[in-house]
Amino acid sequence: MATLKNTNDIAKVRRAAQTAAGILDYLTPYIKAGITTSEIDRLTRERIEELGIRSATVGYGHPPFPGAICTSVNHVVCHGIPGDKKLKDGDIINLDITIEQDGWFGDTSRMFMIGKPSILARRLVETTYECMWKGIRAVKPGATLGDIGHAIQTHAEAAGFSVVRDYCGHGIGQVMHEDPQILHYGQPGTGLTLVKGMVFTIEPMINTGKHHTSLLGDQWTVVTKDRSLSAQWEHQLIVTDDGYEILSASPGMPEPPAE
Repeated sequence: MATLKNTNDIAKVRRAAQTAAGILDYLTPYIKAGITTSEIDRLTRERIEELGIRSATVGYGHPPFPGAICTSVNHVVCHGIPGDKKLKDGDIINLDITIEQDGWFGDTSRMFMIGKPSILARRLVETTYECMWKGIRAVKPGATLGDIGHAIQTHAEAAGFSVVRDYCGHGIGQVMHEDPQILHYGQPGTGLTLVKGMVFTIEPMINTGKHHTSLLGDQWTVVTKDRSLSAQWEHQLIVTDDGYEILSASPGMPEPPAE
């Protein structure tokens, strides 16, 4: 069952989410052709240290995740490990960061397009962003998790893309991953009913090919089984009296798409 957050909790989880988004703002000018994903990780670690907070991903899980940020390039769906890969013109990359600040977790991710991506890659990145917002705009008390998933799935599939089913959004607060699980596909009116005070992420992973994924031998990196391109965007939000609030808002985040 979801842990409902009170006014005091909300202030703390909002601060953590905004801090995570602020790190993505900080990284943005560096994300261009020639930088390696390990350099992005180094910049992230330095910024985390400056802010006096903790990376939630370094050492997380089994085997322990080595990075302070997930760097998922092209056909990598999620959990890409930073390394010596150099970004080049035409690449797309997702940067996914989770931090802990004063016992609360902030989690958000963004896509970046390097140089001039292909028309397909650009359309995927833009459609995935729209999918995230379709899901977000379905959030209000009395709506269901199926409403969120359905809004995302129908938009993705109308564009000729597929929705990854093996990974999903999640509740978050003083625990990095808690109930409920937020599937990015589904039927309207099904699943848990949303109530005020629920905090969770919406983070659709959308592929140009089929939805199937494979886990690489490092036990972290998830790729599309058919090696098609994949994109992901993520916001952390809370259910309010009459809708939602984006907790992972920051000055550098892209503008929401038109309604």
